[in-house]
Amino acid sequence: MPMTVRRFVRGPKPLCVVTAYDYPSARLADQAAVDAILVGDSVGQVVQGYPDTLSVTLDEMIYHTKMVARAAQDALVIGDMPFMSYQDSTEHALVSAGRLMKEARCAAVKLEGGSRMAETVLKMVECGIPVMGHIGYTPQSVHTLGSGRAQGRDLEAARRVLTDALDLEAAGAFAVVLEVMPHRLASLITAQLHVPTIGIGAGPGCSGQVLVWHDLLAMPDLGLRHSHAFAQVGEAALAGLRAYRQAVTDGSFPTIAHSVEMADEIAVQLEQEIPGSPQA
Repeated sequence: MPMTVRRFVRGPKPLCVVTAYDYPSARLADQAAVDAILVGDSVGQVVQGYPDTLSVTLDEMIYHTKMVARAAQDALVIGDMPFMSYQDSTEHALVSAGRLMKEARCAAVKLEGGSRMAETVLKMVECGIPVMGHIGYTPQSVHTLGSGRAQGRDLEAARRVLTDALDLEAAGAFAVVLEVMPHRLASLITAQLHVPTIGIGAGPGCSGQVLVWHDLLAMPDLGLRHSHAFAQVGEAALAGLRAYRQAVTDGSFPTIAHSVEMADEIAVQLEQEIPGSPQA
């Protein structure tokens, strides 16, 4: 049965979320029975090779979310709203989210920002767009916050993060991602909210966790503090690629067994028709 926002919110905890960007990855995640697949704008770094998420466009997010939505039979599919597709006005946010849901057929969208985005979230929810919030370290603010820096470590900052979470819930967000913050703060926020919190680098006290496909499978292993490699797929892939190159180089691949056969009489006739061939 396809996961819905209602089932996601009311379902058993902890929730397991994976960030994936294409059909085969999403298909495997879905078969592994994860609760949700987030199509993150982190595709800019993980797949496109940018140093941050800022260059990702709405069209690109629609493209990747389409692939994931086609693959997911059971998991909830959440599409990330990229930089400057929603921050400038509520009207722009509605148009962007509408395109993401209509064209990519995701079940919900995610956006970054706390209290300052609450009015936009409220309007989106009123229009029937399920919204997941995202606070703490927000990658689209990399030039303001720095790269991967923990948020909420002092008293005033912790108060701001808590207020952000409460304001997003009040605006109608069905869940809130808590990224790179002290685990005690994340646990406190989780206890205060009635909607699930999804942690990444926020400790074990959240309602659920999210990790990027490539990080949890070490493709490659970047040694991220907030992540954990549950399989060394990157090492296995590299070994396979090296073996393939060696086989092509030494001539052991391909063999006749990897080829398509032709009837002898046809091959002989064709060779006789070609000038310069041994049978001509």
